[in-house]
Amino acid sequence: MPYLFTSESVSEGHPDKVADQISDALLDNFLAFDPESKVACETLVTTGQVVLAGEVKSNTYIDAAQIARDVINKIGYTKGAYQFSGDSCGVISLIHEQSQDINQGVDRETKEDQGAGDQGMMFGYATNETENYMPLALDISHKILIELAALRREADQINYLRPDAKSQVTIEYSDDNVPQRIDAIVISTQHDEFLEDDDAMLAQIKKDLVEILIPRVIAQLPEYAQKLFNDDITYHINPTGKFVIGGPHGDTGLTGRKIIVDTYGGKGAHGGGAFSGKDPSKVDRSAAYASRHVAKNLVAAGLASEVLVQVSYAIGVVEPTSINVETYGTSTLDMTDGEISKKVAEIFDMRPAAIESRLKLRNPIYSDTAAYGHMGRTPRMETLVFESPYNGRVEREVELFTWEKLDYVDQVKAAFGL
Repeated sequence: MPYLFTSESVSEGHPDKVADQISDALLDNFLAFDPESKVACETLVTTGQVVLAGEVKSNTYIDAAQIARDVINKIGYTKGAYQFSGDSCGVISLIHEQSQDINQGVDRETKEDQGAGDQGMMFGYATNETENYMPLALDISHKILIELAALRREADQINYLRPDAKSQVTIEYSDDNVPQRIDAIVISTQHDEFLEDDDAMLAQIKKDLVEILIPRVIAQLPEYAQKLFNDDITYHINPTGKFVIGGPHGDTGLTGRKIIVDTYGGKGAHGGGAFSGKDPSKVDRSAAYASRHVAKNLVAAGLASEVLVQVSYAIGVVEPTSINVETYGTSTLDMTDGEISKKVAEIFDMRPAAIESRLKLRNPIYSDTAAYGHMGRTPRMETLVFESPYNGRVEREVELFTWEKLDYVDQVKAAFGL
């Protein structure tokens, strides 16, 4: 019997994502001037206030308050009417030095002997139902909000949008797990109060999003995904009514509260650890990226149509405590998942230092991950410039989203005889 599956996304202006972006901007600035920095930065945002906290071990110093303000302004919180603005908010920094008890388990004389920065389990997932090997409902949810943000910044077709927004897409699947149609789309977007009549204002917002936003999203999708859109989709646009009060003024935001949006939209699994604000010695982040890299290359190589990879660690221990591959019965091999797991462990070195090196994670690459998902993005080279009143100016050429590269497909094929 057909079934429904739903995933959601949130915009860069969502309070929790504002917090994530500030935490990752702080991390990037530490790494730009001292690549060996150990960072765990948390951010809280609320009406007119930003609170920074966490632990850092670094040979550099950054202007944390100004970095936070720059992020807020870039997102679009620039007006007093929002009750949260980069130029006027208060910024409190409570960042202190990392515990030596933790650091002693991570730093070693030999880089390869670096221990895991924490215990826990991390998951990577991939499916062949989209070109970027991501769940389709999440992929469309992200695209809706990316395009909504573009419309907000263009401000010519729709000029009343504010930064805070959420989306949700429900897809009907067949018994054999093939997407059949889009059943429902939910979009809640913050907006100016541009009409006195609330009903007329909400009607205008719905009309604009369905007739302007959705066609722009559809145009970006491949043909198989475009066919899922139909005249029977149920649209819930700002279903609670007007949404003028939003952002950190409407809802306090915290780093790490959108971990499902950041990963696979409810498909696969999640170990519970957040990403933003953490340097790559924290396996919550680096091993989650590495697990995605493994899963994506396995699916791209034709080993299975759907793969979940779990890896686990003990704090301060070099080798992972386990590596497990689940193919959901879609494997094309005459091997058990346990046998596949053992061979995958031989192909991919999952020691923390090896992950950092393979995926080039000791670089200031994290700000771009902090909104619209850490997975399913397009790898690219980019030249980034960082300026500091304490350290001057540094220009770094970096590779973004390295864990999305299909650079192990040939090795996987050779190892498994595909």
